[in-house]
Amino acid sequence: MRTPSKKRLEPRRKPRQARSQATVEVILAAAARVLARAGYAATTTNHVAAKAGVSIGSLYEYFPSKDAILVTLVERHLDEAERELGRALAELGEARTSLDETIARLVRVMVELHAGDPDLHRVLFEEAPMPVHLRSRVARLEAWMANEVARLLEGHGIEAGAARTAGAMAVQVVESLTHRLVVYGGGASGKGRYEGADPHVAEISLLLLAYLDRKRFSPELATPVI
Repeated sequence: MRTPSKKRLEPRRKPRQARSQATVEVILAAAARVLARAGYAATTTNHVAAKAGVSIGSLYEYFPSKDAILVTLVERHLDEAERELGRALAELGEARTSLDETIARLVRVMVELHAGDPDLHRVLFEEAPMPVHLRSRVARLEAWMANEVARLLEGHGIEAGAARTAGAMAVQVVESLTHRLVVYGGGASGKGRYEGADPHVAEISLLLLAYLDRKRFSPELATPVI
């Protein structure tokens, strides 16, 4: 898929007045609804403007293309992910929680980030072209998460080298499974329905704990991480 030019991916100007800011928020909210319902390919700026109740000229004052709108939505999602994950990691770093509680908390945050709007999440991260700077930002976020999780695992008695590997594995496993189970409901056809966070949190947490604490779950396996 061809990546649009950088100029078409950036907002034309940032709103400074309250009225302009409100217009941009209305456009972004409308775009999120249209993208979630119709998908990336079928969405046009005319659809978004109509849904927002603004003229196409007003939309183009702020966004030169639907891709510029989409980039803004992705950036906002990543901002939220950084805030929520940062808050959870800081709290876990200060608390004396068990390994089970630590893993469950991290998994729950990831599940809830995906569950806010599963249809929109699918469009943003699967259907739409992802420019280089956003791919780089996602990679940095994952690397940061892996390092922070490794640090938490060290606090639970895992040796530093093993903790780095386990942290990277944990982040990739949770991201992959939460995306599949929440966005698609676990259905092989992609038509499953999201049933709430608790079942996914419990099952993904159990999977990770079985990997991290093999001695507890599978005594016959050699070389437990813990």
